[in-house]
Amino acid sequence: MPANTLLDTLREIDSPTLSNAIEHFDVRDRAAGYADLRLRCQFPEYPPMVGYAVTCTADTTSPGESRPSNFDKVLSAVDAALKPAVVVVQHVGADRLKSCFFGDMSASCLKRLGAVGVVTDGANRDRKGIAQRAPGFQVFSPGWVVSHGKGAFLDIGVQVSVCGLNIAPGDLLHGDENGVMVVPQDILGQLIAKAREVQEAEREYFKFVEGDNFNLERLIKEITGHLPEP
Repeated sequence: MPANTLLDTLREIDSPTLSNAIEHFDVRDRAAGYADLRLRCQFPEYPPMVGYAVTCTADTTSPGESRPSNFDKVLSAVDAALKPAVVVVQHVGADRLKSCFFGDMSASCLKRLGAVGVVTDGANRDRKGIAQRAPGFQVFSPGWVVSHGKGAFLDIGVQVSVCGLNIAPGDLLHGDENGVMVVPQDILGQLIAKAREVQEAEREYFKFVEGDNFNLERLIKEITGHLPEP
């Protein structure tokens, strides 16, 4: 299946189902590869976000900031990246709770350059403006603030850590209302088929639970078959 077709198909699969499919390949620890609950999907009504990471660190809260913003370098990195791109920013400044990396102006130009969203452990602003001027552009962050401070994008194209998730440049990210994870690209060709198997197995499970033949003995067999082994 061509790469673009694979990505389109990934957008049809929710993140938990994809995570369950990844577990079958035993490529990483089951508690690794996804962000923790601090990272929130700000537009849960959108379909899953799928794209390749463009990574950087940034600071918008250090007093007396005099470094150049380097946002032009972020734009150049997005322009040169595999598409669709996802901009990933790790906060490294003085006060993460007052940080602000993107608003409607930056989101709209990032979308025009081929980005489909941002992932950051800091804040952003212009929630309504982003939704209106960059429709479909997803934001994963802990929340929103009103001001952008004065800051700088620092290291670009480096491995970062955002809300417990390590992300390297070029990592394939998948995110929806449940959160964000890294998709192992070396199993991508097999992953779609496995995800479809997971979906079918879950359909059969819910058909049983909601049907007339529901009973405890079979329930125990069914549910233990869907739970990970200890």
